[in-house]
Amino acid sequence: MYRARVAPSFYAMPKPPKIPQSVLVIIHTPALDVLLIERADHAGFWQSVTGSKDRLDEPLVETATREVAEETGIVIGGTRVPQSALFDWQYSIEYEIYPEFRHRYAEGVIHNTEHWFSVQVPEQLEVTLAPREHTAFLWLPYEEAASRCFSSSNADAILQLPRRLAARSANAHVAGRSR
Repeated sequence: MYRARVAPSFYAMPKPPKIPQSVLVIIHTPALDVLLIERADHAGFWQSVTGSKDRLDEPLVETATREVAEETGIVIGGTRVPQSALFDWQYSIEYEIYPEFRHRYAEGVIHNTEHWFSVQVPEQLEVTLAPREHTAFLWLPYEEAASRCFSSSNADAILQLPRRLAARSANAHVAGRSR
């Protein structure tokens, strides 16, 4: 039997810098229970799903779908969570990247643009965490979830959830009547 050899430099290759365009995805039930996940690199830091684009031309919807699957095991586009459950808020914020995370980006990059999404799941689903990224998860009523977030912008997004969903529902109702 022959085994392929991998050059030692393959293992030493640095990861490419993160792209400073990301998504925040609030996963919630119809009753507005929100999923929070605890960061592996910061105990006690609870958040919604977040993640950067893998490539500059990656559509944000694709980034959101991929990050939800990678971080929670929840597959958007399947029978339990259809693609239509993913809601692009068409809203973004720019924030200063925490100093302890700046080494992941190209030199001199200190700001990130984060695009907000939500996805409604039918119930509190079982979650499969990516152990290198997260160590625990909680389903909490949205106001309590917001109070647990370490990021004020994540907390703000969660608190906006009822209003955003009501606006989406109203827009869908108006669109349905105009047909």
